Amino acid sequence: MDKDVLIRVTGLQMINEEGQEEPVEMVVPGSYYYKNGFHYLRYEEIVDESGEPTVNYVKMSPAAMEVRKKGLINVHMVFERGKKNMAFYTTPLGTLQMGIAATSLTLVEEEKKLDVKVEYALEMNNEHVADCCLEIQAQTKEGPVFEL
Repeated sequence: MDKDVLIRVTGLQMINEEGQEEPVEMVVPGSYYYKNGFHYLRYEEIVDESGEPTVNYVKMSPAAMEVRKKGLINVHMVFERGKKNMAFYTTPLGTLQMGIAATSLTLVEEEKKLDVKVEYALEMNNEHVADCCLEIQAQTKEGPVFEL
């Protein structure tokens, strides 16, 4: 896959017992590389009206995915199937302790495309708050356009 890629991030949180959902979706340019058996992505996102970017680093393998955010939001989240990992989610308003327990993780690797999907339970301050799904797709810029 080329170094310059388009990255599509989609997420879904099940907020309550009634199955109320909160979708998130974006398509951004980014960069890709492969080293020592891991796929790496880097992209920026604007999370508020200040315009200050948060840089996202994603490290993927068939066994795990790590997401690091640096900027207005700071966090290092680790998704490993069957394991609960703790993280501190820091924003300008304060810091929250998160628990992330991945229930499934799939990675599909193709010549010009990469797709990782993880389903996980999210805890805040040791209390279950949502069942979530996060999918990150990367493809060469010459590939078909992502549809929102």
